[in-house]
Amino acid sequence: MTERAGDSFNFARLHHVQLAIPPGTEDKCRRFWGDILGMTELEKPAVLAARGGCWFRGGGLEVHLGVEKDFTPARKAHPGILVENLRSLAARLESAEMQVIWDGEFPGHERFYSYDLLGNRLEFMEPHGRQE
Repeated sequence: MTERAGDSFNFARLHHVQLAIPPGTEDKCRRFWGDILGMTELEKPAVLAARGGCWFRGGGLEVHLGVEKDFTPARKAHPGILVENLRSLAARLESAEMQVIWDGEFPGHERFYSYDLLGNRLEFMEPHGRQE
């Protein structure tokens, strides 16, 4: 619970992460998030679909990919995504010729970085002792 000056509320969980994409790259997003990562594409509400982009869901994660006219890939900012069987995900990405950069600097976790097909940085991590 968070309390301040008599107000109280709870953060329940993160609903989604939004990443920017350039106009006309939805098919690249479908290849990466759908084909490579195996997430399910969601139908966007009509009022939002007119803006372009696409949404995906897998496990407890929802990713919204929104069109940004002057797109620049997020090279530092990134979602940190918890994964079960991290090494299996790394193998899947590598088999799709995606870069996997291992980094053991996050205490209590095994992790690596990768990039989507548009250059956005992604962090995938698993607590130690959870690997199979």
